[in-house]
Amino acid sequence: MKHRFNDKSRRLQRWDYSSNGYYFLTIVTQNRVCNLGEIKNGDMILSNFGEIVKEQWLISFEMRNELILDEYVIMPNHIHTIVILNNTDTVVGMHGLIPVRMHGRAFLQDDDDHLSFQRKPKSISSFMAGFKSAVNSAIDNLIDKENLDIPKFNRNNHFFQSNYNDHIIRNKEELYRIKNYIISNPAKWHNDDFN
Repeated sequence: MKHRFNDKSRRLQRWDYSSNGYYFLTIVTQNRVCNLGEIKNGDMILSNFGEIVKEQWLISFEMRNELILDEYVIMPNHIHTIVILNNTDTVVGMHGLIPVRMHGRAFLQDDDDHLSFQRKPKSISSFMAGFKSAVNSAIDNLIDKENLDIPKFNRNNHFFQSNYNDHIIRNKEELYRIKNYIISNPAKWHNDDFN
């Protein structure tokens, strides 16, 4: 699975990112700097920054009842993950996937049929903004605590790229293919587009 990732928005036009579903997300460090750790013998060994990212990643799912973490891997300069967004109380199936709570709101458009962006609560975009902000703060705390001689991360100096890549998973076959890609990613680092 090849990824051509840059900092331009790759949002699916008119898709409501607060809609329930399975999302394959890729989050990349600023300038693709390999500061999350390194691959040794096909295994990912997390750095101090990588440990902070992992901790904040897992906390994000403890804080948000609407999110379920399916699969993820932290790589030297990116994260691949499958996140399930589950915003309602009625459990139904989706195209043969594991049951999730669904609703009918799939698309947004304004009166002029133009994309109208706003970060909705309990959406993928609000989750990503919260996670990235928490990572910036936690790493800044480490920089202060360890008196590291590196710039702190803030609104003008992001730890992660401001955008992220997303793909809405549409069926069970695609889900299993992407899960396998995520699980096997460390062993294939030498051929990875991000390396």
